[in-house]
Amino acid sequence: MAAHQKPTERAELAQALRSAVRGEVDFGPTARALTTMDASNYRRVPLGVVAPRDADDVAAALAVCRAHAVPVVPRGGGTSIAGQSTGTGVVLDLTRHLRRIVELDAGSRTAVVQPGVVLDDLRAAAAPHGLTFGPDPSTHSRCTLGGMIGNNSCGAHSVAWGATADNVHALTVTRYGGDTLRLGRGGGPGFPAGLVGLPELVGAGLALLRTGFPALPRRISGYALDALLPERGTDLVRAFCGSEGTLGVVTEVSVRLVEAPAARALAVLAYADESAAAEAAPGLLPHHPLTVEGMAADLVREPAGLPRGGAWLFVETGGATPAEARAHAERVLRAADALDGVVVTDPAGQRALWRVREDAAGTATRMPDGTEAWPGWEDCAVPPARLGPYLRDFRALLAEHGLRGTPYGHFGEGCVHVRIDFDLLNPEGVARFRRFSGELADLVVAHGGSLSGEHGDGQARAELLPRMYGDELVALFARFKDIWDPDGGMNPGILVRPARLDENLRFEVLPRRPVDVAFGYPDDGGDFSAAVRRCVGVAKCRTARPAGADVMCPSFRATGEEAHSTRGRARLLHEMLAGEVITDGWRSEEVRDALDLCLACKGCRGDCPVGVDMATYKAEFLHHHYRGRLRPAAHYTMGRLPGWLRAAAPFAPVLNALARIGPLAALAKRLAGIAPERGIPVLARETFTRWLRRRSAGGTVILSDDRVAVLWPDTFTDHFSPEVGRAAVRVLESAGRTVLTPGRGLCCGLTYVSTGQLDRARTVMRRTLDRIGTVLGDPVVVLEPSCAATLRTDLPELLPDDPRAAELAGSVRTLAQYLEECAPHWRPPRLDRPVAGQTHCHQHAVLGDAADRRLRERAGLTGELSGGCCGLAGNFGFERGHWGVSVACAEEQLLPSVRAAEPGTEVLADGFSCRTQLEQLGGVRARHLAEVLAEGLPRMEPEG
Repeated sequence: MAAHQKPTERAELAQALRSAVRGEVDFGPTARALTTMDASNYRRVPLGVVAPRDADDVAAALAVCRAHAVPVVPRGGGTSIAGQSTGTGVVLDLTRHLRRIVELDAGSRTAVVQPGVVLDDLRAAAAPHGLTFGPDPSTHSRCTLGGMIGNNSCGAHSVAWGATADNVHALTVTRYGGDTLRLGRGGGPGFPAGLVGLPELVGAGLALLRTGFPALPRRISGYALDALLPERGTDLVRAFCGSEGTLGVVTEVSVRLVEAPAARALAVLAYADESAAAEAAPGLLPHHPLTVEGMAADLVREPAGLPRGGAWLFVETGGATPAEARAHAERVLRAADALDGVVVTDPAGQRALWRVREDAAGTATRMPDGTEAWPGWEDCAVPPARLGPYLRDFRALLAEHGLRGTPYGHFGEGCVHVRIDFDLLNPEGVARFRRFSGELADLVVAHGGSLSGEHGDGQARAELLPRMYGDELVALFARFKDIWDPDGGMNPGILVRPARLDENLRFEVLPRRPVDVAFGYPDDGGDFSAAVRRCVGVAKCRTARPAGADVMCPSFRATGEEAHSTRGRARLLHEMLAGEVITDGWRSEEVRDALDLCLACKGCRGDCPVGVDMATYKAEFLHHHYRGRLRPAAHYTMGRLPGWLRAAAPFAPVLNALARIGPLAALAKRLAGIAPERGIPVLARETFTRWLRRRSAGGTVILSDDRVAVLWPDTFTDHFSPEVGRAAVRVLESAGRTVLTPGRGLCCGLTYVSTGQLDRARTVMRRTLDRIGTVLGDPVVVLEPSCAATLRTDLPELLPDDPRAAELAGSVRTLAQYLEECAPHWRPPRLDRPVAGQTHCHQHAVLGDAADRRLRERAGLTGELSGGCCGLAGNFGFERGHWGVSVACAEEQLLPSVRAAEPGTEVLADGFSCRTQLEQLGGVRARHLAEVLAEGLPRMEPEG
């Protein structure tokens, strides 16, 4: 196949595709860079990407590719872990247009969907009818039905509802070349006419098909040719499921829906270790649970409300009522021979525990000491009764090779997920990866297992299929592939005639030496390449709606474009470092354009299971991209805002008056790079620091004292919202504290960091450290969450060699954290009113809001604040060209939650950006928590 074409041939192919299809055809570097990788260890560079609009487009694209002898790989959510959704020819992006639920028939419990439908969207459509789609991989919020069919995905509930193949009625499939077949259950002797030679293959291989496949619930490896046996109904649908895009492209699918229990409960059972949990799992199956999931203590990085033990089983039960579901779970708990256990019925508590399990695909990519771990042996499966012994042998094999991993997974079906700390950066480590892979394959087969129990073979394991099936059966696989795809154009190198498992590794193209960077990247050994490698492609950032209070990734939800997801940006940075597709390094316009719509909300730092911090990467990139070059106007205005505001403070009344003159305001916004739709915020007539100095006759702390509260004079509170600072003073004084600021002319450097002016940021930060005097090390209250997050994270990462930076970072507290820690006996005023609004995205990601929640509860402020991002995000929403995305982010959660609030609801927003967005877009005056608390305080002298 002509995967590597000359530029003229590539241009001819692109033109032919544009002429043949109505969907988008993109052979540019951005589109190619975004699809070089999935969630595996592998990387293959495509020629281009086609986003077909319908089945006719799919057929036309395949016909063109066959005419040009170019391979094709169909791609859904791109979360495959074995490399099967990467390719060297044309990638078909089935997620952009082919995502319609064609029909949902509650009476027959069926649905007809297109391949790009996200699983959670189908489940949401079925939920009002009391139905759901049974298979549910942990990527349910972004994986597609087409991808699930390709991998024969299973998920946590397969003990109850089976794998994808068990839940598919019929398929419409287009083959390489453009002809379409309709596959249904029970094909009998009438094989589709286009599959010439298939009846003969089955007839000649009857004995091998009857004896060559291990009998276990999670046998995903290879083609399911045993489904073609006459006694099994000659089931072409089942045989196609799990074919990993190597046979054809699904354009429509009819699926079975199942009744969803009205209520669920979760029994969490604790065991001494994972082998004990594994041995206990099969004994729970007679109780007909919905799930039997297992994980060990080395996967749990934070206290999660789990009962005492070294490993746990999550056993979910269902019922018609909450009482019935609880009784079912309690029966499981009594029957289990567990060290300890608990039944959780609270939906929020269940979600929190399930999140620990679902995020494992990301958290397992790092060992507890921070060492990287990789897929490749992500999902072996053995008979459930053999799982305990297998895990012991597996651990022994790891130790023999000097490797580590954290197994977890679907213990009720004998399927284990694990990421292993292979060294895939050096030849010696890659050689060990290869040796270990062969020995582990033999171990799995010795236990009667399957090399893949869920995610497919891809490139990671297909080379080893002869060890599981033998050469004769693998030869039948090749004949089956050739019947479907005689030209070999569908996803070559996967399953049949596979590439070696140690070829095409995505790490090969990265720089061997650390890149010169500004940030310290302490969790990545100071290596920017290692920071970028954090993104393993699990794509939690590609969800259409965030989970709970999550923030990541607001720009993707606003645009729906992969380039505007955290994963997409990480992929572009990876390719920038590789230099093959993105060739301009730090000067890359492709990377700049993708990062332009990054709000630097830091949501990914908190919500990404592997801790990708795109706000930091964006600042790093901008620092290099504009070094020695003219910057956008907004960088000189909003990026250097603290300096401008200090100069403007004496003239605030005059400047406010001028800003109200339309033509002058429009001119100022044009020159400053501000979106014309934006209003210019009003400057305070008196800054907070001036008010505090006047009130206290001096505001610099000379000596530390436990009766003194140090309040950080952030730029936004000082110049725009001094009322917030004054309110905080009242609250702190009511708690018996004297409030002072740590010095004059202090700045955290936020605006310089967010615009990538990192040299200036470091200068500002060093000057701040020089001026804070003797309070270094004392708790410092920071009212503006974005400034607090900058001091907590960016300060020590930009000044890693200055111990004062780490000391100040460790001293930062929100108001609620300070009161809880330093004034635990203080009682807030009882306000007794509902609240709405938003937790600041930086606080969510960096500082946490647990103390704020407790303080609100003590004050009688009831209700949840929304997640997501307000969309203003400091300078982002003010910059020209960002208005549409800014508004879309606000309309996702914040504005609807405020509009839906009952009269008398207090609107809370601790961030200046959030308050400004609410005022400018919603006409709502939101307040900082300090203001609300201060309003309820009696007018009296501070208590002792």
